[in-house]
Amino acid sequence: MLGKLFGRSAERPADPHALPAPRGRRSQVYTLRALGDARVLALVEAARAGDWPALTATLPLVDLGHNHQVLLELAQVDGVQDWIGQAIEDDPEHRASALLIAGARYVAWGWEARTTDLAVNVTPEQWRTFVRRLRIAEEYLLEAVGLRPDWVTPWGRLLALGRGMSLGAEVNGARLADALHLDPLDLETHLEWLSHLQPRWGGAPGQALAFARDALARAPRGHRLGCVIAMAHIQDWVEADDGRCLETPEIQDELRRAVDHSILHPAYAFRPGWQYDFNVFAMALALADERHTIRRVFRTLDGAYTVRPWSYLAEPEKEFTRHHRRA
Repeated sequence: MLGKLFGRSAERPADPHALPAPRGRRSQVYTLRALGDARVLALVEAARAGDWPALTATLPLVDLGHNHQVLLELAQVDGVQDWIGQAIEDDPEHRASALLIAGARYVAWGWEARTTDLAVNVTPEQWRTFVRRLRIAEEYLLEAVGLRPDWVTPWGRLLALGRGMSLGAEVNGARLADALHLDPLDLETHLEWLSHLQPRWGGAPGQALAFARDALARAPRGHRLGCVIAMAHIQDWVEADDGRCLETPEIQDELRRAVDHSILHPAYAFRPGWQYDFNVFAMALALADERHTIRRVFRTLDGAYTVRPWSYLAEPEKEFTRHHRRA
């Protein structure tokens, strides 16, 4: 009956690698860990332990050169920067992977030094540390590209640090072109460029949304690239002074069409970290006060919360839980 009223949620195939969802909390909401995947968890735990042999033994189970989400999981592991340099020097067989992980970690470590505060509030010492770490990251990533020119994930990190280092339109645009040449439909590449196009990073108002609409027009049905529309609206909300700026029939309709074209389409592929795609649309639909399609999105999530993109809010998990209950 509910399926007829509200539309059915996406059907998830059985996944032998899926981590069980922790239960017992009244809200039934939980923070997703390691993309909800046992293989990624093994990779992250090896990184936390500084166990390079165990990490390389797990690498064949994931696609580090093409899966940005897996790479970002490793980039967030504190302490990797303390031992990864030795792995680069000692293991020529896996040198490209070590360089990629090192570069991604140094990008994340750089942003940790800068913090997410406004630029005017960042101290000179924080700026120096930020830039120093990003320069090291750039060296690692460019060498990784030289060793594995078929990998797209280094370009995502190069775009992120290019924004932080203000490398300019020529350099960053060339890196975008290189990434899209490898994978014209790569979601993370598009999301990085969305940030470049935001007014706070020098873009013009409306530029990011136009880029997102063009990307969606090229995306096959069921492709996760549709998330670019949701993120463009979230970014517009971040830039706006009006917290209700997305609550219009036109934006609600655009989000409904995008979600049906992508994550709620039968052709959508549930891969490790699919919950992030659903969280992106859940947040955009919540900010737009959309009441129908959001129920299908939250029903499929079944309480799985990802920090991104909700971290734009002051109380991200609390807001996710509130909208989850409401849906």
